[in-house]
Amino acid sequence: MAPHARKPCSLPPTGGRFSPWDGPAAKSFLILLVALALSACGFQLRGSYDLPWETLAIGGVPENNELYFQIKRSIESGSLTKVVPDAKEATATLVILQNLQHKNILTLSGKGLVREFQLTRTFLYRIQDAQGKPLLPDSQIVLQRDMTFDDERIFAKEAEEAMLWREMQQDMVQQLLRRLAASSRSLKG
Repeated sequence: MAPHARKPCSLPPTGGRFSPWDGPAAKSFLILLVALALSACGFQLRGSYDLPWETLAIGGVPENNELYFQIKRSIESGSLTKVVPDAKEATATLVILQNLQHKNILTLSGKGLVREFQLTRTFLYRIQDAQGKPLLPDSQIVLQRDMTFDDERIFAKEAEEAMLWREMQQDMVQQLLRRLAASSRSLKG
């Protein structure tokens, strides 16, 4: 091709048709439109909770416990409620009555070796005011997970079990906050 000759015209990938929805501005507009539609129907991102208490204490578990930190972090990051260390300074107190973990044998092989375990997490709690009067009745969250076991991969299975316990605790905290937010509507109304 000669240096002064024109390059042949190439058509856009749309087959020569122009689409106003191909540009980045149009894609941003669509994202904004979807976000507005979702917010109009009452959609909330997971982790956004409407709790009726300005301050909340957590009792029944030490402050240096991992569960305490996870509940506190979830409440403060997902709501306007502030967690305080002293129940006398709090509008309400989350009292943890029971927090148990059980590991049961689910199935055995023909040789009598464990093939499956069932992990169970039981969490019992109540919400009470500063005078100790229950605001919400005792409630329970029970989570179960099944896991296979293999004698030849003991370390891998122990790591899997630890991971399952952590996931169960995260799930339990999220369920707790969803329940508190749902029950707080009945307290308001």
